[in-house]
Amino acid sequence: MPPLVSIQGLSVAFNGMPVLRGVDLTLQKGEALGLVGESGSGKSVTWLAALGLLPRHAQVSGSVRLDGRDILGAPAAELDQVRGGRVAMIFQDPASALNPVLTIRKQLCESLALHRDLSGEAVKAEARRLLDLVGIPDAARRLSAYPHEFSGGQVQRIMIAMALAGNPDLLVADEPTTALDATIQAQILELLASVRREMGMAMVLISHDLGVVAENCDRVAVMYAGRIVEEAPANQLFADPVHPYAQGLIGALPPLDGPRRRLTAIPGTVPDPAMMPSGCAFAPRCALATEQCTPAAPSLAPIADGRTVACVRAETARRALLGVAAE
Repeated sequence: MPPLVSIQGLSVAFNGMPVLRGVDLTLQKGEALGLVGESGSGKSVTWLAALGLLPRHAQVSGSVRLDGRDILGAPAAELDQVRGGRVAMIFQDPASALNPVLTIRKQLCESLALHRDLSGEAVKAEARRLLDLVGIPDAARRLSAYPHEFSGGQVQRIMIAMALAGNPDLLVADEPTTALDATIQAQILELLASVRREMGMAMVLISHDLGVVAENCDRVAVMYAGRIVEEAPANQLFADPVHPYAQGLIGALPPLDGPRRRLTAIPGTVPDPAMMPSGCAFAPRCALATEQCTPAAPSLAPIADGRTVACVRAETARRALLGVAAE
């Protein structure tokens, strides 16, 4: 089956400074892909670049194919139909994504009119239906309210309703549970899962919360310093991470069952794009790094069916993990 989205060699630079360095990703129809990594690894920039949402001064190259058609650098009129119609995005700060001086009805109906060609009573009825779908009580009355009259969790629900207005094939959720308490987080994630089942959408979930990704995604891609360093089915990645960086991320998670263990921390920080080390960008923080790691940045290579990793010492890393687990 051809992929819904195929990203090949996506690179981004700002004022000549690279921040994405050849990202390759594919997404099948109906699939949920998790994108994880520390702040500054390029997770949000990947999808902002793919949808043509970066500032004009950004230098973007590569290809982003949607159902086989390259949309990177497509005319504005075509991108206007893709954004919201085929691909919708929930941004990190939902409150800032809504216009504070326009009612929810105005903003939601605008999306419906643009992407569904609805008008009159039909657009109003669909707006009410979407607010009902995402769990906003008294939807008919609340359509006349302004963004500041809603709680943080309700604003996130409204953003999901707006994202669903165009019946998209893909929903990109960028940290959709940030700044929400645990109960509201669970409600938002269950809402996303239910609308995916109902509409058959694919989803990209960008998150720092590995537990959220493990529970809600079919496959996971780990990003570091503007590259994908490991990609695998979610259950395999969390049971058997191969790249030392992926091992470090998962090693910092407290176990939900089994014996207690000491949590580990990854030393250092993500390198500044202006001072990127040669070879593997993770090498200065990696306990397994040797001179093999510095000549050139490793490419993603298959290690098993459906799994790829960018590490010249992948087998050593896996043996080290198994040795720790056996102790």
